[in-house]
Formats: sequence, C-alpha cells, structure tokens
Amino acid sequence: MTEEIPSVDQVSGTGIPIRGNDIDTDQIIPARFMKVVTFDGLGEFAFFDLRYDEDDEPKDHPMNEERYQGANVMVVNNNFGCGSSREHAPQALMRWGIDALIGESFAEIFAGNCLALGIPTVTAEPEDVRDLQNYVEEYPDEEIEIDVADETVHFDDRTISVTVNEGQRKALVDGIWDTTALMKSNRQAIAETAENLPYV
Repeated sequence: MTEEIPSVDQVSGTGIPIRGNDIDTDQIIPARFMKVVTFDGLGEFAFFDLRYDEDDEPKDHPMNEERYQGANVMVVNNNFGCGSSREHAPQALMRWGIDALIGESFAEIFAGNCLALGIPTVTAEPEDVRDLQNYVEEYPDEEIEIDVADETVHFDDRTISVTVNEGQRKALVDGIWDTTALMKSNRQAIAETAENLPYV
C-alpha cells in the first residue's frame, strides 16, 4: 500500500496582501484557539484578534473583505511567522484557503511547518513584494502564478525572481514533503529494518 504525495511545482490563484513586519504566530492564530484535538475549523480563527473587536464585530482587515474571499496566495512582508513554533499557524492559514505565501522573509520554523503541509514560502526583494501587494489591492481578481521549480512569480506582465529554500524546493517539486506519507509508503522497509534492530 502506497501513499501518493503530490508534487508542488506551481501554485496559481488570486492574492491577498497582509502588510506589516514581524507578524508572529500569536497574531496568526491566538493561543486561546489552540485548545483543539484536531486542526479542523481553525481557518475561521486566523488573524482573529486583528479581524474582530472585543464584541466580535469585524474590523478593517483584508481577510474580512469580500474581494479577497477565495484568495489562496498570501503576500506578506518581513519575518512573517516569527514567535512561537506553533504548527497551528500554517494550519489555520491553510484552512482559511492559503496554498502559498510570498514574502520578504519567513521565520525558519514557520516555513518548516508550512512545508509539512505542502505550502511553499517563497521570498522576494522588498520592492517586488510591495509592488505585488499594490497590484493585488488594485486587481484582486487577477491571477498570480508561482513557479516553485523555476523560482519565479508572474503577475500582470511582470516576472520576478524569487528564492525557494533549496531543501524546500526539492521536497515540494519531488513530492517528498509529506514525511508521514513517505513512512506509510515504505511500511515494509521500515518493518524489515525494525526487525533487525537489536533494541526494538
């Protein structure tokens, strides 16, 4: 029995701009929403404290805007996902609908947690990120194309160079990013190895 792990060569879709440096995981998913047995339903709580006031009334935030509903490419700034290592942060973004992130830089653990979900975190120059955020705000229905393998992003009539961590790029493009599925697909080899280990 094998587990199919899809390769992630490209991601395309509409964008949503989330502006600001050093957006940490507590902003992405406040700690009080982490008391769950599974990650199901976390999407509705993504950026909750920035999206709603103390009376749960919507505030001015891109994720509350109709024009960004259905967006799957998040465009962020510097050091996105810093703070605690909670895997709930990318889980919440994925369940909101995010398939890829483009930013100036990402916290290392956050990027690793995104990789475990098959979500690319690609980096670009600050001016290119700002241009893309401005473009998305003006043309929210226009498509953005991320080529993970070639490390490029195409929008409007522009193609910009981006960087994908080499380990992440290989894992996504080769379809080996899901380590759990990899273990399941190699059950027999794992069992044989375990049988030959003197301490098992």
